[in-house]
Amino acid sequence: MVYRQTAGFPKEEVFGLSLQLRRSAVSIPSNIAEGAGRNSSKELFHFLGIANGSLAEVETQLELAARLKFVDTCAECRKQVALVGKLLVGLRNSIRKLDD
Repeated sequence: MVYRQTAGFPKEEVFGLSLQLRRSAVSIPSNIAEGAGRNSSKELFHFLGIANGSLAEVETQLELAARLKFVDTCAECRKQVALVGKLLVGLRNSIRKLDD
């Protein structure tokens, strides 16, 4: 979804907000995968926190893009961000319970 949205950004944003938004979006599943590939639930928990931080970046950058009128308010993007956020929190909570 982020790639589709940023495809319409102005050309001068190719190495600016567009690139940063794409990197932040890719960072979310990448950190989940890296954490899952580690040896402990503690490390997975840590990387899920990093993924959550990247999600916050995506949310902020989408808001900036909307304010700059590069995208519409992108209600579908906001729904996706909220859903991914809930999934990350749920996964972190379940891992925390395993370690208790």
